[in-house]
Amino acid sequence: MKKIVLIYGLIAGFVSCLGYLISINNDSVNFENGMIYGFASMFLAFSLIFVATNQYRKQNGGFISFGKAFLIGLYISLIASSIYVLVWLIVLYNFHPDFMQEYTTHTLEQLKNSGASAAEITSKTAEMQEAVENYKNPLFVILYTYAEILPLSIIISLISSGIFALVSLNNKKKASTV
Repeated sequence: MKKIVLIYGLIAGFVSCLGYLISINNDSVNFENGMIYGFASMFLAFSLIFVATNQYRKQNGGFISFGKAFLIGLYISLIASSIYVLVWLIVLYNFHPDFMQEYTTHTLEQLKNSGASAAEITSKTAEMQEAVENYKNPLFVILYTYAEILPLSIIISLISSGIFALVSLNNKKKASTV
């Protein structure tokens, strides 16, 4: 299990970073499509949880428990999410230290262009300024970045575990009737 988790966790980690690496170039960040690229790369990366779990299941006679399947997904999630966070910290501090200020400016411009009320703009401005201040603290950046990716990976791990546990139950039923 360790080898499968490590291999797929490392691959998923690097794939998950593709979204923001594609949306960032040397001069600026593509905020318009960045979220699409980011979540697409995360889904692609975490689809490897299904592949890894299925590989483990096949190596064990076609059976896997929900708990074992979930642990595989969880470990892959933790490895991939840690790589995602580490690469983001490198990119943020070395190439885009003004990211949060640029993101704030972009978000507020979009809000103004959408015809938001003055109260909405004022509220969002205060919220974004707080985020800019929080982003000056590396611990906050780490926690915020984990919060961005880890919940999605855990949800995918739960779905994968449920599917493979059901498949294993079905295989057990077939094996016992034969």
